[in-house]
Amino acid sequence: MNTLDISRTLSELEKIKGEYVRNRMVFIDGARVVELLKGLGATDADLEQLKSVSDHLGVDPTLPFRESKNCRFVYDGEQRRIERGEFQPFVLSAEEDFVRHDSGQIRKFDEVENDLQLNTAFQQLLRINEFMARGVDIEQRPGMDYDSPHWVCTLFHLRTVTTPELVGEPALEGVHSDGVDHTMTTLLGTRNMTEDSAVTYLHDMRQENAVAWDKADPDLVVGSCQHRHFLDTMLVVDHERKHSLSPVRALDPQQRSTRDMLVFFTRKPAMEGHVSYPYDSLGRHVGLPMSVDYLDHEAGSRHD
Repeated sequence: MNTLDISRTLSELEKIKGEYVRNRMVFIDGARVVELLKGLGATDADLEQLKSVSDHLGVDPTLPFRESKNCRFVYDGEQRRIERGEFQPFVLSAEEDFVRHDSGQIRKFDEVENDLQLNTAFQQLLRINEFMARGVDIEQRPGMDYDSPHWVCTLFHLRTVTTPELVGEPALEGVHSDGVDHTMTTLLGTRNMTEDSAVTYLHDMRQENAVAWDKADPDLVVGSCQHRHFLDTMLVVDHERKHSLSPVRALDPQQRSTRDMLVFFTRKPAMEGHVSYPYDSLGRHVGLPMSVDYLDHEAGSRHD
């Protein structure tokens, strides 16, 4: 790994982080993300492998138009290391600005496996996610332990599917927040999707929750972006900007259309009384261990 490449990449990431802090969101073009990942050590083979890793997802527990897996990573601020966390169910409540038919429901997803977590390009995305969240002053959520040196990142690996019988909704819940401190979304690929599909709209926090993307108050729309190219990535301070998305539409309406994403939900650990507290272990995953150091440590990765 070239130390000069790493130094230049960290300098570039500092510029992007500065934009994130100023605007409370940032969109990074996929070609730029590729260069960042390669500068940190991602291989061409692993970048290519990311384009097909979504072909092995499981059945989503509550949404018929989605395939999914998830897992948890613990950002250990004392050891300055990212560790794969043990399996936990997932819950997101209406009180956290997420209003949907499954709000508050305990959901269990198939687990992310080594085909994703040992991919060097994915590992660098994870490190970038931690780097972007570190030290940023944000509007704090109730029930989170902001004195903790640790962060919890729940990763969702998702495929939204549209068929002749079913419209895929990347955000069926309409305007919402994700119940976290930082949300990062990265596109892995699309198939047979129209150019006006899956536009992300950012909303002022005064916007009512659960309003459809096209019914929201235009005066409270504070920005928009669209993931169109491989590794296009958006970050948003989740408790300062709500968001919504338009549906996935098929270019050929007789054929299946897909949109593959990685979604990183990053927050401080939950405290007792919070809906996620019973499912917020900081323990390591025994069966699927993985560890990478923070970006200012160059000890590489470990999965033993």
